[in-house]
Amino acid sequence: MMSAYSDTDSLFLWFARGMKGIFSLPALILMTSFVGFSAFALESGVPRGEAVFMTLTIWALPAKMILIGSMVSGAGLAACFLAVTLSSIRMMPMVASIVPEMRTARTPTWLLLFLSHFVAITAWVYATQNLTRVPREARVAWFAGFGITLTAINAAIVGICYGVVAAFPPLVAGVLFFLTPVYFISSIWASARHSVVKVAFVVGVIGGPLFAVIEPEFDILYAGLGGGTLAYLIDRFWLRRRIEPASTEGEP
Repeated sequence: MMSAYSDTDSLFLWFARGMKGIFSLPALILMTSFVGFSAFALESGVPRGEAVFMTLTIWALPAKMILIGSMVSGAGLAACFLAVTLSSIRMMPMVASIVPEMRTARTPTWLLLFLSHFVAITAWVYATQNLTRVPREARVAWFAGFGITLTAINAAIVGICYGVVAAFPPLVAGVLFFLTPVYFISSIWASARHSVVKVAFVVGVIGGPLFAVIEPEFDILYAGLGGGTLAYLIDRFWLRRRIEPASTEGEP
């Protein structure tokens, strides 16, 4: 007996429906930001081929920025690897929340592992908003259509715009350059659901430039580890202790 969705729609059609997600606002903002990333890669001296390779293999815009920033600052290979790894660890909760929503009894593990590569802030936000509208048997195909298409298009954008931005006036190139950090800042702040994330954000904004002056080779690493630890301590031992008594007083 065929499932309800397969009477009229095939998995290929659900894949195509997922592809239509590139016309959503989060996807369009991300694609625009990758124009800024191509300008950032060009200004940093990263070749076109390497920038495209980063887009395909490191599917998180902040991680690519961290990698290029670490390379430009002269950090060693181990420091670059550690910085990108620590940045990408934040994707694990996103993957853990999406995979159970897509998995069925017949879904192979290798396919879920492959699709987890495409999970980043944009894909996670869009998927969590729309997965419930897709039949469970078609969710893998739908998400694959969105994630693979978005990655491929952004790789093409980087490859094409890498040479184009060089001909832009300095003012236009500067605006495109700042699209990436603007998207980074706004997406993290908007997607923050816990106070510790916003505290870590504020600490990072203050600590990042400070460590860039004190220790430029390891500024991202120090700001990440130190800022994250400080944010956790502030949230755990100050903010939560202020919230808990207030909630207790309101109880009958």
